Amino acid sequence: MNDALKSLLDLLALERIERDIFRGESRASVVPRVFGGQVAAQALVAAGRTVPEDLPQALGSARAGETPMPHSLHAYFLRPGDPGAPIVYTVDRIRDGRSFTTRRVVAVQHGQPIFHLSASFQIHEEGLEHQEPMPPAPDPLTLPSPAEILPRHAGRYLTPAVADRLLEARAAIDLRYVDEPPYATVGEVREPRSQVWFRTNGDLDKALADGAGCGDTVTRPLLDICLVTYVSDMTLLDSILLAHGRGGWAVGDVVGASLDHAMWFHRPLRADDWLLYDQESPTAQAGRGLGQGRIFTADGQLAVSVIQEGVIRVPRERGGSGA
Repeated sequence: MNDALKSLLDLLALERIERDIFRGESRASVVPRVFGGQVAAQALVAAGRTVPEDLPQALGSARAGETPMPHSLHAYFLRPGDPGAPIVYTVDRIRDGRSFTTRRVVAVQHGQPIFHLSASFQIHEEGLEHQEPMPPAPDPLTLPSPAEILPRHAGRYLTPAVADRLLEARAAIDLRYVDEPPYATVGEVREPRSQVWFRTNGDLDKALADGAGCGDTVTRPLLDICLVTYVSDMTLLDSILLAHGRGGWAVGDVVGASLDHAMWFHRPLRADDWLLYDQESPTAQAGRGLGQGRIFTADGQLAVSVIQEGVIRVPRERGGSGA
């Protein structure tokens, strides 16, 4: 089993303290705070663990035996997370309905909320179907892996250690850029669009069978959704950087952080199969930028829509107006 994938699954294995209170471990990311995707994924795990599998039966639903799955989440990043301290997640059971279930989660460290999430779950229904077609993209296996592309641009990073930190932080995920990432084309203004293929770096069924993390507390469909939530925060603001020729956090020509994050889960997916993340930025202004993305399965199904706004500032010492 890939040790990094096991470590990621272990992060999602929250300890239940009370009926609706959970505690999760934390770890450092490339920047000196908890990675936002980790907090969002852990919060969604906490919410999902309070949705009983027999809820439809208990409410007299005709679809007894089906488990509601997340269909949307809306979240705010309130404070930087401390990677050296655990995070406590408190879940409010807002509503248990026959078709939809709503949960609210607050993540707390050192007595202060650092993250707030609202998630809605739905029992599967048949209904009207349409979607935008999947955009063209090359076969992911023809693209360079992180281990191949990150060291290639080491001379651009703030320190030589950045490449190693990025590789370590993303070791559980095989993430491949269709075009050059922002840090590879600093100073070159490009279209505000970016595509990456991604999947977990290992087979999830095998990892769970080998005893990794959360296999006994989270269903496989919920785990796939939580892992995609984790990855969704990795590259969504890249398209903003491309529009201004900026390299990003690794290069040090901007500083920033995620402000809010919204996701809609349309169709089933598997996080250990290749997924195409098509991303763009329609606007940036007032020290903020908006990124929006669509995640497709390899066979062209639109599985997830994502929107995120983030703080994007140019450091004063580099001639910008931000701080």
